[in-house]
Amino acid sequence: MISEKLDKIFRSVPPGEKELVENAYSIACLSLAHLTRGNGNPFMDHVVAVAEIVATEMGLMPPAVAAVFLHEAFRLNPAAMEEHRKAFGEEVLVMARSLNRISGIKPKDTGLQAENYRKLIVSYSTDPRVSLIKLADRLEVMRSLDNFTKTNQIKKATETLLLYAPLAHQLGLYNMKSEMEDLSFKHTDPEHYRFITNKLKAGEQDRKRMTDLFVKPIELGLKKAHIKYRLKSRTKTAYSIWKKIQKQQIPFESVADIFAIRIILDAPPEKEKELCWKAYSIVTETYKPDTKRLRDWITVPKTNGYESLHTTVTTPQNSVIEIQIRTERMDEVAESGHASHWAYKGVKQVQGLDNWLSGVKKMLESPEKSDASALEGFSLDEIFVFTPDGDLRRLSSGSSVLDFAFDIHTNLGLKCLGAKVNGKPCSIREKLKTGDVVEIISQKNQKPSLDWLNFVVSSKARAKIRQKVKEEESKSADAGRELFERRMNNWKMESDDETLSYLVKHFKCKTIPEFFASLATSQIDIAAIKPLITERGKEQSETQKELPLVSEQKIHSSASQSSSDYLIIDERLNNIDFKLSKCCNPIMGDEVFGFVTIREGIKIHRIDCPNAARLFDNYPYRVQKARWRETVTSNSFQAALRVSAYEEGGLGQQIMEMISSLNLPMRHFSISASRGTVEAKLIVLVPNNQMLDKLMFNLKKIKGIKSVSRISNV
Repeated sequence: MISEKLDKIFRSVPPGEKELVENAYSIACLSLAHLTRGNGNPFMDHVVAVAEIVATEMGLMPPAVAAVFLHEAFRLNPAAMEEHRKAFGEEVLVMARSLNRISGIKPKDTGLQAENYRKLIVSYSTDPRVSLIKLADRLEVMRSLDNFTKTNQIKKATETLLLYAPLAHQLGLYNMKSEMEDLSFKHTDPEHYRFITNKLKAGEQDRKRMTDLFVKPIELGLKKAHIKYRLKSRTKTAYSIWKKIQKQQIPFESVADIFAIRIILDAPPEKEKELCWKAYSIVTETYKPDTKRLRDWITVPKTNGYESLHTTVTTPQNSVIEIQIRTERMDEVAESGHASHWAYKGVKQVQGLDNWLSGVKKMLESPEKSDASALEGFSLDEIFVFTPDGDLRRLSSGSSVLDFAFDIHTNLGLKCLGAKVNGKPCSIREKLKTGDVVEIISQKNQKPSLDWLNFVVSSKARAKIRQKVKEEESKSADAGRELFERRMNNWKMESDDETLSYLVKHFKCKTIPEFFASLATSQIDIAAIKPLITERGKEQSETQKELPLVSEQKIHSSASQSSSDYLIIDERLNNIDFKLSKCCNPIMGDEVFGFVTIREGIKIHRIDCPNAARLFDNYPYRVQKARWRETVTSNSFQAALRVSAYEEGGLGQQIMEMISSLNLPMRHFSISASRGTVEAKLIVLVPNNQMLDKLMFNLKKIKGIKSVSRISNV
């Protein structure tokens, strides 16, 4: 693999500058020979892969490629680089030194803000190629993310979404930006990533059929006009689709621009605009355009050099399709930036490349904020903060210092007294924002109170606060009960439920345990109890209590659906026509599809089934749309769950009691412990996924349980 990459690098280098790159590569090999990556492979694999991206995908010239090798070779000993000034020249060394400085930027230095990161890059180097090389470096890291631990995968994926993808977007490197986003999405939210990608595969054949019908009249018009062209369909990336679903709160099926059709024209420079508008006329003569959505970036290109003509049209079948019209040159620039275009043409020094690099420099140095559209929808409900050691923590928007403390560790949250946020003392109520560096201050004698629930937002913090307050109240209540019963015996008075209710009401307590706790903490004087009971005994008054009128209302609803396009799954679950797949155990309410098997009829799978992608890829013609009939009520479905918890006594019994309280039959239960943690696996029968959600929600409330997740099989 590494030899293939090297071959590509050296083939892209003009003969006169090949020695420059070879010398830099040799120095890097000697310097980095002892280093390996997390998977045990040589670290040089990473260096060569970055150099290949710089040389072949970005199209930068040999000095930039040489800078990649020298940067890695002298990262730990930058002073030694001066010995090679004569061999490589000031231009290469300046880039390598700048890359060394940029590699020392910590995410907390930027506050995870793309604008701050851009400013740091500019302050460390005025050469725009440095920022492009750094983007190439991060792209290679994302492509090799499986070499890292799970924690580092999430950390690097989050940094990439917040820092690097917006920078790539601003510089017009749309392919790079999209690839970074999808790789990040895959690791930060694998469940939704799998859902979107499987939905795309499930509808691939439908989109292909619609495209074939749609383009026929357009192709006929282009041929009559003697316009040379090629067509290319563009499917929206998984991350972009998920952003739109989140932002607009719509289902997958309502995303209108999941795919677009590009008409790419072969046109000489002097006729580019003319032919693009001619193609636009052909499209709009055939289909009705939405003039409000016309985007003319041919007459006035975007600041990053993007040129294209966008329009949205409606077909006679009321399908909405986006059309993008551009030339071959425009398409190359749109895909990978100007540098890639000039490398593609095989030109070493051209004014166009210099102009683009000058434009990159201007955009980097511009005081205006970066185009943050790459982030829309990602952090709508999240913030990213750091520990003093630089560890990244992902919290819900509106989180306080106390939420952060509980996210680190439960005991730290319970003993939290305050914090230093960015070096300044703050209370536990202080709301955090992305980029904050938080150092928790704790105190041994600190105890939580119910008031804390007014400013924490995380479910973990709220659950632990309630649990601890309840434990403290229980201890105080036990001590108060003992005190009360001892005094009542001394006074030779009887303590019955009626007397206790009277005292609770008199002292305005909500519950009997609260009354006992108040006695233990001296909030209620025990000496005041005897006169009250004596006086009440004399009066012997009774109070009438009104019973609330309880009424019940039964709501009946029914719905029926039918469609020839869908396989309807109803009560006949043992029907010879279809069976529920055992690899993912679908439950009524799950989004599903059917797969036609050779011997077992149609099998029903969940859309996020681990096998779904393989079935969509290899057998799309055997995939059948399916849905549940809404009136299915009489069946039980098998659901498998994994429960992870801290090692707590009686946990298994609590789980079984919870399942029993919901009247759900259990088919399997196993539990194992290792290094202070417990993992339980169980199979229960449920009528639908709503009941499964209720079961999972109730299980998560059990003390000590960390997570409850649905699995395919035990």
